[in-house]
Amino acid sequence: MTELLYSPKIKPEHLARKAVVYIRQSSDKQVRQNQESQRLQYDLAERMRALGWKQVEIINSDLGSSAAMASARREGFERVLSLVALGEVGIVGSREVSRLSRTDKDWCRLLEVCQIFGTLIADEQQVYDLNYLDDQLVLGIKGTLSVVELKVLRAATAGGPGVQSAPRRAVQEASGRLRTGPLG
Repeated sequence: MTELLYSPKIKPEHLARKAVVYIRQSSDKQVRQNQESQRLQYDLAERMRALGWKQVEIINSDLGSSAAMASARREGFERVLSLVALGEVGIVGSREVSRLSRTDKDWCRLLEVCQIFGTLIADEQQVYDLNYLDDQLVLGIKGTLSVVELKVLRAATAGGPGVQSAPRRAVQEASGRLRTGPLG
């Protein structure tokens, strides 16, 4: 039996529509090797039921698809947007809201459509209502952090600009040749 949870942001008009749980992992390797993450994402469906939803749809067609590649079409994400725009969804859930998108464009599209159609967003800890300015701010920050995190990871793996390495200094070898080495 599921313990019934409560959030004052959830209204009867939200519960009259279905909950959608979006599940994604960025690569086929993660799908194969990180079963615990997958299980935790699927568990969010139970959280939606505990919050009062009777109809919960799990969208997992983007397993193994990176949300970072703006050019890559994510069928599952597009389905979430479509269902929200049709007025069928009362809440979109994801274990971490960063799982929903890693691009500014997709994040803003999702937030805009959810706000227009009165759809809540939830992660494993919180329910967000875009009619509340504080929730807009928090989701905006989380979306920005997700995008920045991805850019930092990309730059770090590529050794690109914007990533600072440890401070370095010139070191003279016994042969007299100069090279760089870490400070300290």
